[in-house]
Amino acid sequence: MRLGTGTKLGPYEIQSPLGAGGMGEVYRARDTRLDRDVSRQVLPTSLSSDPSLRQRLDREAKAVSKLSHPHICALHDIGHQDGVDFPRHGAGRGRKHWSAA
Repeated sequence: MRLGTGTKLGPYEIQSPLGAGGMGEVYRARDTRLDRDVSRQVLPTSLSSDPSLRQRLDREAKAVSKLSHPHICALHDIGHQDGVDFPRHGAGRGRKHWSAA
């Protein structure tokens, strides 16, 4: 699922794509509630539509959100809207975190 600039996912407004892979697409987004840049991952429909995979995603999100390490991207939120699952990770600082993959 490709998202265009300005697409809203809850309070997050998509700004630009960052990269894509087997676990979906990652976008630079703006958290309109807190007025800050974040990264927003959008999972493939094939993962979101399978109840067992969605439960696994929720379990893994709970586990990952408890981790804190400089080499692990922090997970701050996970949302569901119109059949789209979208974890929210913290936005990194510096060029390497915003370059498209």
